[in-house]
Amino acid sequence: MSNTSRVTRRMGLRTGAAAAAVLPLLGAAAVPGRRPGRRLDVMTFNLRYASAFEPNSWSARRPVMRELLHREAPAVIGTQEGLYQQLRDIESDLGRRYDWIGTGRAGGSRDEFAAVFYDTRRLAPVEYDHFWLSDTPDVIGSNTWGGSCVRMVTWVRFRDLRDEEREFYLLNTHLDNASRRARTRSVPLISARMARLDTSLPLLMTGDFNVAAHRNPVYDALLDIGLVDTWDAAVERGPLYGTFHGYKGLVPDGDRIDWILATPGVTVHRASANTFSKHGQFPSDHLPVQVSLTPG
Repeated sequence: MSNTSRVTRRMGLRTGAAAAAVLPLLGAAAVPGRRPGRRLDVMTFNLRYASAFEPNSWSARRPVMRELLHREAPAVIGTQEGLYQQLRDIESDLGRRYDWIGTGRAGGSRDEFAAVFYDTRRLAPVEYDHFWLSDTPDVIGSNTWGGSCVRMVTWVRFRDLRDEEREFYLLNTHLDNASRRARTRSVPLISARMARLDTSLPLLMTGDFNVAAHRNPVYDALLDIGLVDTWDAAVERGPLYGTFHGYKGLVPDGDRIDWILATPGVTVHRASANTFSKHGQFPSDHLPVQVSLTPG
């Protein structure tokens, strides 16, 4: 098992061997023949790392982020790019009902996180871990594929407290923005790590993949390993906008580089790109993508 760290609201930051073990297994897999499950609201959101640069400093964006998250109140949020204190700010703004799991890309509180927030009234983590997108995935901070940054995956096995204690996995990642090789090499590693999990359970994957859906081999490769694009699978969809806008305005029918993928059998009721802003201020340079789904 890799050497990991975990951050929670009440426990603070843990690093090194003290947090290396996966949490004890708490429950059993879903039982065949149960009634259809309850809807689960899932969000993927590249937060844009906190900075003091105006006009889109974190201090300017934080109130808009807070209002958006309070309006939507998803059960689980896969985030990318958050810095440690920024995540603590979001933790405070979300309130006591939410907790989160994550470690910095360089370990501990260093660098950006691929953190997962969750509503503790709805979900309980059963186990979790991290791995790095490199030839040495269990080495914290490793980067062997020429990526512009260290990249990683945070995964959590959740129990749904309001849905007969069904369980599912959530994997959250942020693929490299510059290196096609690094993105391409990431897919078979993610596939191999998925195969280590309990494949009888539904799996969701949130992330900023840094390539456009339908227009890149990485997208095709992720679907080839058995994942489904929830945007395409949704019964109902909101308008499509480019999910990276760079604070320059919305782009109708633009590139969707932030996705939520799922294993087959997940029922997707609605998918949307959230365009919330206030007084011209967006909470991030990305739009959060949201789906309402039933894991199975």
